[in-house]
Amino acid sequence: MDRLHASKSGTLSGLIAAPFTPMDPSGELNLEMIDRLVEALVADGVKGAFVCGTTGESLSLTVEERKAIAERWIEASGGRLKIIVHAGHPCLQDAKELVRHAASAGADAVSVMPPSFFRPATLADLVDWCAAVAAEAPKTPFYYYHIPEMTGVTFRMIDFLEQAEGSIPTLAGIKFTHWDLMDFAACASFNDGRYAMLIGKDEILLSALVAGARGAVGSTYNYAAPVYLQVIKALEEGDVRKAQEAQLKAVQMIRTISKYGGLPAQKAIMKMRGLDCGPARPPLRNLSPAEYQRLQEELAALGVVPRA
Repeated sequence: MDRLHASKSGTLSGLIAAPFTPMDPSGELNLEMIDRLVEALVADGVKGAFVCGTTGESLSLTVEERKAIAERWIEASGGRLKIIVHAGHPCLQDAKELVRHAASAGADAVSVMPPSFFRPATLADLVDWCAAVAAEAPKTPFYYYHIPEMTGVTFRMIDFLEQAEGSIPTLAGIKFTHWDLMDFAACASFNDGRYAMLIGKDEILLSALVAGARGAVGSTYNYAAPVYLQVIKALEEGDVRKAQEAQLKAVQMIRTISKYGGLPAQKAIMKMRGLDCGPARPPLRNLSPAEYQRLQEELAALGVVPRA
């Protein structure tokens, strides 16, 4: 069975990159780079882009910047990529505005992470908040963005689906960026697999596929999609050992990246690939020249990027 092309619940499947927001050296948007990012993702076999999420530094951007980014991705993709626009915002009215804009601009789907300063106290509060946002785009599929390590909102997603099913007509699935594969598997099988579960932890793609993932959203798909496509292909062919080997290569890559600060290190990798997305915005700290060189050497040893 083609594990990433059999969703019963909407249009999203396959590898979906969580792209970086390109910036110039001063930290202002570099929208022109988005055109090149689209071409690179298409060439690598990626099926979509989850725009202005965590990797895209969404909460470090203004509402107007996020609108401009969404518009450019939709235009540049020309239908070759599914574009999911993250519209989460601590302010409910801004989240609604971003959802309305994404729908009017032609996004294939919208998604929101929950407020993380004043957090919903109960699951019902979370469902009500999501329903209010999703209602602004009544014809656009809605994906809840579960990322408890960042938001502190820790409700089980199987409980969310059970409560949200009757309250959010456009609910299509969940971007599940968490380690709890028991909860993930329960969601994947809920209501005969009605909802598309998109795993957001690149490190456990293989495990998530076995647990029922129909799609995957991740930052490392921006530059290492071929590694994950090997995981998928090997599993589909029944070669578990080969799938494990490819997944281990991804784990080794991510462990290396984590030593250098995560997102800023990944923006550095994009520069190594010739797709300079500029610096990360403060308070994130960008790599020093020495760190950049060490990172490149370590990743080259893994076969992820070419040597300098």
